[in-house]
Amino acid sequence: MPPPTDVKASLAALPPLREVVRAHGLSARKSLGQNYLFDLNLARKIARSTGPLDGITVLEIGPGPGGLTRALLEEGAARVVAVEADRRFVPALEEIATHAHSRLTIVEADALALEPRRDLAAFTASGPVRVIANLPYNIATPLLVGWLKSEPWPPWWQVLAVMVQREVALRIVATPRERSAYGRLGVLAAWRSEARLLFDVPASAFTPPPKVTSSLVRLDPRLSPLPCNGAALEKVTAAAFGQRRKMLRQSLKTLGPDPSPFIAAAGVPPTSRAEELTLEAFIAMANALSAPS
Repeated sequence: MPPPTDVKASLAALPPLREVVRAHGLSARKSLGQNYLFDLNLARKIARSTGPLDGITVLEIGPGPGGLTRALLEEGAARVVAVEADRRFVPALEEIATHAHSRLTIVEADALALEPRRDLAAFTASGPVRVIANLPYNIATPLLVGWLKSEPWPPWWQVLAVMVQREVALRIVATPRERSAYGRLGVLAAWRSEARLLFDVPASAFTPPPKVTSSLVRLDPRLSPLPCNGAALEKVTAAAFGQRRKMLRQSLKTLGPDPSPFIAAAGVPPTSRAEELTLEAFIAMANALSAPS
């Protein structure tokens, strides 16, 4: 396999991304959450967000015409596995592959239907895998939830660095201190990862510009998260945050006619609301729910 410098020099011969999009008639589809990032300097900043990529396999979801794909390869990724559901982009990605000297693998598939340990085993089992992606807005949350629920744990991924809507990013990193954003996604992320917002990207950086600001979020897995049944944690958070304005003694009745054992396990007053509870309290309630009767 050629050194990264040779790959970088080869990629430099590719036409600008705008020309590629124009040549292939790749209009962005709003229904698929597609927005193109033409700024290669910004793409390189995203590619560098998890540190040096030497020897690293990167899983990229929704590469589109390949702006971030190019940056990941230029920054030295040993391999980029690009999962793309829209076959219109495959010819443009194949052009990159011819300049990437076997470092780019294109997987034409719906990312939501993939189980990485099973479907990408040749890549996820061969060494460290990082997910670095500008996620399509319409699938970002279910993808993240799936990755955070990976079993067995520790997961197949070493780190996640994903571009999402700022609103979603704030939900991922929220704690009870940020009550308006704190919810099911924040609890799940805090349980199994250390999440932080790295930087914002204005809508003007994308073509076509979305109506919202985007943010890059990094999630590093906790190697030893607090013991908890993930399915039970989802049920508890769904009940609590599904009626977040109600007190727990009312909102948790969807778990059973008498929610007092769950509230007692959390050690909080029955008049508490979901947005006031710590991660530890939710885990205590989930463990009480999943305990043998």
